[in-house]
Amino acid sequence: MDFLSLFLLYVFLVLLTILLVCFYSGRKQSIPSRLITCITQVLLRIVPSQVQGAAHWVLHGLFHKRNCTFVVLHLLLEALVYGEYAWEVFGYCQELEFSSHFLLLPYLLLAVNIGFFILCSKTNPGTITKSNQVLFLHAYAYDGVMFEKGVECSTCKVRKPARSKHCGVCNSCVHRFDHHCVWVNNCIGAFNIRYFLLYLLTLTSMAVSIAVLTATFLIQVVLLSNMMHGYYTDDQGQERPIDAFFLIQHLFLTFPRIVFMLGFVVVLSIVLGSYFCFTLYLILTNQTSNEWFKSARYKCSSSEDDTRQRGYKNIYSRGIQGNITEILKPIMSPEKKQR
Repeated sequence: MDFLSLFLLYVFLVLLTILLVCFYSGRKQSIPSRLITCITQVLLRIVPSQVQGAAHWVLHGLFHKRNCTFVVLHLLLEALVYGEYAWEVFGYCQELEFSSHFLLLPYLLLAVNIGFFILCSKTNPGTITKSNQVLFLHAYAYDGVMFEKGVECSTCKVRKPARSKHCGVCNSCVHRFDHHCVWVNNCIGAFNIRYFLLYLLTLTSMAVSIAVLTATFLIQVVLLSNMMHGYYTDDQGQERPIDAFFLIQHLFLTFPRIVFMLGFVVVLSIVLGSYFCFTLYLILTNQTSNEWFKSARYKCSSSEDDTRQRGYKNIYSRGIQGNITEILKPIMSPEKKQR
């Protein structure tokens, strides 16, 4: 038996082991959770401890401590995309007499996006301390499921208001905690969620505008060259009409960086657009990412004596208009409002 056969057999046995462990363990967990747990258990047994330690150190530094790694990566990716757009696409589009307003739109969106990025990363999301906890304690009612009255944060030593959560990365409790975003190196909470939504909107619009402009340029190149009406000679020496596969291959060989950038921004547009829609849905229904994740976990619960969790309902929604108003003007305790 050669090396490749042994390797494939080894992979098959590992996958079979994962499936068997998933089937016989964690029956009260959801299928994705069980699968992740089982894969982790198997990997812990086959990966050397030195590799595990190094991976844990890197991941802990990236995702459990505040650092600028992802901010730098974010800025680097933007610089590469805009550099290619300015270096090639913008000039070619000018030669084809594209509208100047349309060509300058990505730069305008970039300027606005930078503004919201700064607001999102520098605005206090709603950090709760012993000196200001009274401002948040009565802002929201306790639902008795996710948020119970009288609970104290074991780290911050403050009473936890409803909808708050301790962020292990920032090492503080945050009012109406949504999530910690590594891309802006800050928590997303009551006081910067509106900036985060606009940051996502402008970031998505940047990717979409560059994708549309680049795709329009490539389509114009194809139309002006009458390439779709031509023929090419295949490996057997036969003439065949140009099809979509040949066209994409030709464009990639002619404009490799532009086509690669187009593929990247198209994927980015889909990912960012989906996440923006999800965030908008949470805002319109007055939920946070933290609450949505927990509510999904509660609904998956199959314990017979856990009726309290299975009966969870979102008590914070005040209708679409009220929910939007709450994002624009965050709620604090009534005592603060009367001052």
